[in-house]
Amino acid sequence: QVYVVFSEELKCWCRALVESVRCQADGYQLSCFLVDYAKYCSVPSENIRVLTGAFAKIPHRAKKCRLHCTKPLTLHIDYCENTAKIGPAKRWDTAAIQHFRKLLE
Repeated sequence: QVYVVFSEELKCWCRALVESVRCQADGYQLSCFLVDYAKYCSVPSENIRVLTGAFAKIPHRAKKCRLHCTKPLTLHIDYCENTAKIGPAKRWDTAAIQHFRKLLE
């Protein structure tokens, strides 16, 4: 379900999908994906509203997607044998994510 959250970074109300909810000392914190900006943000629970009316029917401008048949790789270093090989990884490295974003820009 799509909600409306107030983004402190963008200083406006945005449509968002709630990814997770964390309990903190001062209340609940929501991790959200902004469907019109393709950004992730964290907002307090008092900054969320239910999306109603015609706004709920507008298609999202951003969609989550994956690269087909593209697997993450990383550099495996063996200090004993003094070698380095590229091999499969469970997650994408931060440097690889930043490089990909620069290519998209």
